[in-house]
This record gives sequence, C-alpha cells and structure tokens, in this order.
Amino acid sequence: MKPWLQLVFLSCVLFWLTEAEFFTSIGQMTDLIYAEKDLVQSLKEYIRAEENKLSQIKSWAEKMDALTSKSTSDPEGYLAHPVNAYKLVKRLNTDWLELENLVLQDTTHGFIANLTIQRQFFPTEEDETGAAKALMRLQDTYKLDPETLSRGNLPGAKYRSTLTVGDCFGMGKTAYNDGDYYHTVLWMEQALKQHDEGEETAVSKVEILDYLSYAVFQFGDLHRAMELTRRLISLDSTHERAGSNLRYFEKLLEKEREEKEREKPVNRTRTTTEAVVQSGAYERPLDYLPERDIYEALCRGEGVKMTPRRQKRLFCRYHDGNRNPHLLIAPFKEEDEWDSPHIVRYYDVMSDEEIEKIKQLAKPRLARATVRDPKTGVLTVASYRVSKSSWLEEDDDPVVAKVNQRMQQITGLTVKTAELLQVANYGMGGQYEPHFDFSRRPFDSTLKSEGNRLATFLNYKDEPDAFKRLGTGNRVATFLNYMSDVEAGGATVFPDFGAAIWPKKGTAVFWYNLFRSGEGDYRTRHAACPVLVGCKWVSNKWFHERGNEFLRPCGRTEVD
Repeated sequence: MKPWLQLVFLSCVLFWLTEAEFFTSIGQMTDLIYAEKDLVQSLKEYIRAEENKLSQIKSWAEKMDALTSKSTSDPEGYLAHPVNAYKLVKRLNTDWLELENLVLQDTTHGFIANLTIQRQFFPTEEDETGAAKALMRLQDTYKLDPETLSRGNLPGAKYRSTLTVGDCFGMGKTAYNDGDYYHTVLWMEQALKQHDEGEETAVSKVEILDYLSYAVFQFGDLHRAMELTRRLISLDSTHERAGSNLRYFEKLLEKEREEKEREKPVNRTRTTTEAVVQSGAYERPLDYLPERDIYEALCRGEGVKMTPRRQKRLFCRYHDGNRNPHLLIAPFKEEDEWDSPHIVRYYDVMSDEEIEKIKQLAKPRLARATVRDPKTGVLTVASYRVSKSSWLEEDDDPVVAKVNQRMQQITGLTVKTAELLQVANYGMGGQYEPHFDFSRRPFDSTLKSEGNRLATFLNYKDEPDAFKRLGTGNRVATFLNYMSDVEAGGATVFPDFGAAIWPKKGTAVFWYNLFRSGEGDYRTRHAACPVLVGCKWVSNKWFHERGNEFLRPCGRTEVD
C-alpha cells in the first residue's frame, strides 16, 4: 500500500478517537499502541532513507579525498592530461551541484506527514494530567510508596515498567500545578533520590530542588525548606529565586524563634516544626469524601466485615428463576455474597463470545461516563468517576436482546421498563467513588448523623427526582455483569456494611436498591475501586419500579 493511502486509512480509523480522553478507558488506549507502532515503522523508514543518503555522500567524499590528494600534489602535472582538466570542469559545474541537491534532499517528508496526521489524535495535556493523577490515586488507595510505583513492582502485573527521573519529575510538576503539595513532595523526593543514585537524565537537581523546597515550605516545614534551598544554592549560586526564598525563610524562622522566646523558657523542648523535619513525612490532606478511609481500606481488602457468624448464613444453590421454564433444565449457579442487604453472584451468565461481541459493539461508542449533578440534575463529567461507557439497544445485535432476556429470567423482573444495557470500560486508575444507583427523593432528613449517612446528606440533600422524566419510577435493582478479570484492584465495595466483591469474568452480581415499600435502601451506597493492574469491563442493567409492581409486590413494613 502506498504511504499516502496508509495515512488516509489510518486517519479514517482514528477519526472517532478525536477528543477521546484516552486516560479514562484502557480499551480505547489500546488503539494508541498500534498508532505508536505505525510511527515507529515510519521512523525506521526515514532512518533507512537518511542512512542511504549519508552512505552516498560518504562514498563521494572518500572518492574526492583520494582524487584531491593526488591532484594537489602536482597541480600542473595533473592538469597536463586533457581528460583530467575536462573532468575537473565537469565536476565543479555539474557533479558538485548534484551532490548539493543530494544533501538538500528532504527525506523527512513521509515521516513528518505521518506524524502530523497522527498528532491530531494524540493524547492531550488533559490526558497526561489525568494519567498522572490516576497514578497518584492508585498510590493513595493502595498505600503504594513512590519507590514501588517507580520500580513497577505491582501485584499481578504481566509486564514490568519503570519511571525515570524525568517521569517522577513530571508527576511532581502535575501535582504542583494542581496545588497538590502532598504529592509534589513525594514525587520530587523520588526524582531526587533516583538522581542522587546516578541515573542519567536531562532534568537537573536544581530544577527538582526548586519545586521540592517550595512544596515543603507550603507544609510549614521551614527548617527543611531552608536545608533544601541551601543545597540548591550550593549547586547554582546564581539562582535568584532560591536566594530570595532563603532570605525570606530565614526571616520567618527568626520571627518564629522570637515568638517562641516570648512564650517559653530558653531551655524549651523541640518545636513542632523541628519535629516535622525529623519525621520527614507529611499527612495527606482531607478531602470531600467523609468515608474515604473506609472505602480505600475495603479496596485493599481490609476491614471487610465478613464474620464467621455471617458466613454461616451464606449459601450456594441452583437458581431457576422461581421455576422459570427457560431455567428449569439449565438453572444458574447462585452464590450469596452478603446476607443483609442480600447480594448474590451468578456464574456463567455471559459466555466469552457474548462478552467479546458486547465489547466490539460498545467500543466505538464509548464516551466519558457522566454523573448527575445533585443540585441541577444535569449530567456532567466528574473526577470521581473515571471510565467510559456506552448504551446498547436490543436492535443493535441479537446478542444484546439475548443478554437482556437472560437477566429478566434470572431476576424475575421485567426489562420492558429497564434502562438500556450500559457497557463501561475503566481507564487508568479507573473508579467510581461511593454513590447510590437510586434517586434520593424525597430526602430523608433523619439521615443527618455521622460517617456515610453524613456523606449522603451533604451530597444529595438538594437532589431532584433524577428519573422523573422517564416515567418508570426509581431504580429498584442493579444487575452488574463482570466482563473481565482484573489482576489487581477493581473491587465493588459497600462502605456502609463493609463488603468487597471482586470481579470474576462471566459472573454477575445482583442487589435491590429499594425496599419493597419503595423506600431507598441507603446501605447500598457502593463504589468501583480503582483498577490497579488490568483492564476492567462491566455491563449493567438498571431495573425500574414500573412494571414490577406485581413481580415484586410491596411488603408489610417500610423496610421489608
């Protein structure tokens, strides 16, 4: 295929990836692998062309060197031969012009043209920032120190990859630009450590120390900020900002000492600032999620409240959908994951062929997953939901209708009023922080207490009825299909009661979001943990109240 045809074909293939936010979907990031491979091939062709050109120039230079060595030793004697005289004139008039054309020949055209076309589909600054923040999210959630991430020592990883000084410096800069001095310190320290160990890099220690000293100062650690700044100045005495900062730090420290002198005796104990210097550690700042610690602990497999007593109440059985004719001969294997609220897992719900078909249908339609703003009801992207999703209709392919019908048979609920099949692929550190699947309406003011209930109140007190426009009532139940195994991370956790459910390809989990009374079961607040290693694909079906009034009738109490 001619190069220009390859470029046109490639541009058509990649057109749908424009503005794709690659970091939010590992599935779409795989296309970048092939794009980079194509660039490498194009670069190698350019190198071969350059080498061929240089080979011709080198050959000409060697020939001319031998000839001029001979001619300059006896110019008149050399030119006495008429053929030599003719060839000298010809060389200077014609041959050297041809060499000039060869030297000026542009062999970069093919490579530059390919690179220019593909560049419009490259990840953006937003992608690089998102990818860096994803690594920091994994670092925090799974308590990984920068050294572990930098050396690529991750559980279940098939391929090992390391971060260079430049990579660590880039991570620190991303955090710094975001006002995140906690991660700035961690990653600049790692960059400095690898630099001190002798790793070759274009990043200077001065650059690293410049960021690190200021980030440390932001934590109020004057002693260490001064120590780092002095080290910077010892490497570059002309660094104006460092000199100015050092003088400023010295003034602040002197002021602090004077205040301490007025407040305490001369022989006082070590100050708080000095203690921080000795520890060399800074606390991670609190954020908007009250249950952060519980959520992240569950993601690590810690704090799961599966007691022996509760374990005895969990069973495995064959499930025939309340004697559904389709399931009598081939019932599904059902396993209790939790007793109250009741969460079950079904095995062999989707075959590998069905999973691949669903992924094939969904991949071209993947778009950044959105959340509903609790105050406005408008769908928007959010940093606490990092994935891409698409919605599949039964008309898209028979396999979609088949999977929908199967979920109806298993649950005994109708899919006629259910939402379309949603397919999601999680990106780097892909997650969905604690949330409810059902609409909180009207809000129960009695939930203003502590912990998770407080989070519910703070985040959803002003939320409108999210599903009113559908006319199908609230989301009564969630059916979640796991379409891939995940090497590490990616669990579905329930912070309220301490459950963690791990993905298993081909299985599905099911739970009710509402009590039989129609009231929301606030215990079902759940989260999709960040994917540490692997590529997580899921699909889900949300069943609604309308059409299920007699399939799941009301109970006798509010919490039945």
